[in-house]
Amino acid sequence: MDRGTVGSAQSGRLLVEVREEGSSAVVTPAGELDHHTADLLREPLEDCLGKGFSRLVVDCSRLEFCDSTGLNVLLGARLKAEAAGGGVHLAGMLPVVARVFEITGAEAVFTVHDSLADALADEADGPD
Repeated sequence: MDRGTVGSAQSGRLLVEVREEGSSAVVTPAGELDHHTADLLREPLEDCLGKGFSRLVVDCSRLEFCDSTGLNVLLGARLKAEAAGGGVHLAGMLPVVARVFEITGAEAVFTVHDSLADALADEADGPD
């Protein structure tokens, strides 16, 4: 990663893909999630909730950076999903992103999975 460009406003810094997987919406952000790109993730998360998906799985395996604004987007989605009887599951976080969650204590309020497959299997298995 080129540390000189972290958080830049350069276009194309974040791409978000959304797909349905069972009763979950899988949201995959790729790139850098910061105050310049946060709305690119916020809008699809809110769209999924608006369509009735209360279980959101965020596949973080392609997320290279996340600042406090990005963290707030995920926390906001978590509150809305929980109010609808669901939750936000984070999967496959790279160490640099996992560190942000560890430092802030946010990892304690999310269900975190090692991989997307684990997050989806958790849905199929039901609560442990």
